Amino acid sequence: MMTRAAYDCDVLVIGGGIVGLSTAYAITRTAPGTRVTVLEKEWGPARHQTGRNSGVIHSGIYYRPGSLKARYAVRGAAEMVDFCAEHGIAHAVTGKLIVATERSELPRLHALVQRGRQHGLPVRELGPAQITEYEPRVRGLAAIRVGSTGVCDFGAVAGRFAAEVSGAGGVIRYGAEVTAIDRRPWGVAVRTADGTVVRARVLVNCAGLHCDRVARLAGDDPGMRIVPFRGEYYELARPELVRGLVYPVPDPAFPFLGVHLTRGHDGGVHVGPNAVPALAREGYGWPVVRPRELADTLAWPGTWRIARRHWRYGAGEVHRSLSKHAFTHAVRRLLPEVTEADLRPAPAGVRAQAVLRDGTLVDDFLIREAPHTVHVLNAPSPAATASLPIGREVARRALLRARETGWRPPAVESGHCV
Repeated sequence: MMTRAAYDCDVLVIGGGIVGLSTAYAITRTAPGTRVTVLEKEWGPARHQTGRNSGVIHSGIYYRPGSLKARYAVRGAAEMVDFCAEHGIAHAVTGKLIVATERSELPRLHALVQRGRQHGLPVRELGPAQITEYEPRVRGLAAIRVGSTGVCDFGAVAGRFAAEVSGAGGVIRYGAEVTAIDRRPWGVAVRTADGTVVRARVLVNCAGLHCDRVARLAGDDPGMRIVPFRGEYYELARPELVRGLVYPVPDPAFPFLGVHLTRGHDGGVHVGPNAVPALAREGYGWPVVRPRELADTLAWPGTWRIARRHWRYGAGEVHRSLSKHAFTHAVRRLLPEVTEADLRPAPAGVRAQAVLRDGTLVDDFLIREAPHTVHVLNAPSPAATASLPIGREVARRALLRARETGWRPPAVESGHCV
């Protein structure tokens, strides 16, 4: 058994997005004195999924009762509002409308009402006239209002997590891309691109878009692959057209919520996202192609099974990506006044979507364990909303794994309760 001094840290987290930083934050709060290191390949936190989303604090209404997404989103939304208020981070609880524009959507809208009530959410059913009370320029046959939905600056939240971790004695290393992982009976040794080796009792993989690659570096078969989908946004040139958050009724066969309108914490209104296959893990535009990553995606059997199963849906998304006119037409279903001139290009995001070998899109958060490791293998939206409870759960698992190496919480060793 290695001595404590032989380890560079107790828990090593790969990934400086909101989930990785929340995990490190939870460890420092759950077991003060635990040595935590976070490795992030970028030169700052929240550079990918966390910093490139619509900033919505999701209510949890969409997710299957009992699922991790449902439990953690409902709980996490309330906690996120409290966290933002405590730390002075821009946020607002605005509520949102989910609007049916076709009769075929009404049964799905009613099902969402029932699901919202199962989750204990404040849900109100609206007719056409009541829709215009909330959103005068939005049109629909019926809608529901979910009062607990909000918006915030998730990049600032991640930055606050990082500051709290550093303040508690944790180490966050930016520009530290992981290139090799060696798992031993005593723990793990990780090498970064500059040749630095970090030895830890436990490795936590929160690498987001690269989580499956990190799992394979650790010698584990994750049983899935990340298939990246780019979410393309526009900004509304006339933000006064929308007061809050307006969503279409989602198709339950897909993990995407459709083109929606989101008034952010800064007062701007984002429109989107469109969801198209990305040609690189960080493919924020069509010209960004990384042949090795694209080949890895195409070599996965699940990719082709998705394509065969959902090609009509995918073709529509690609059409809207390539045609601003088609995208505008989709927005007009909810907001008839919008014109092409009202839509200005905004930064895109990429969703790290886990896909199984049979082509199933993983529809829940996916956390798996192996010796000395905890892998977070599917944490797209609403992971930012749910980051506090997700972080606590991953931290709990990591600390249990650390105990297997002989580690004990420092406060317990000194005779204090944790």
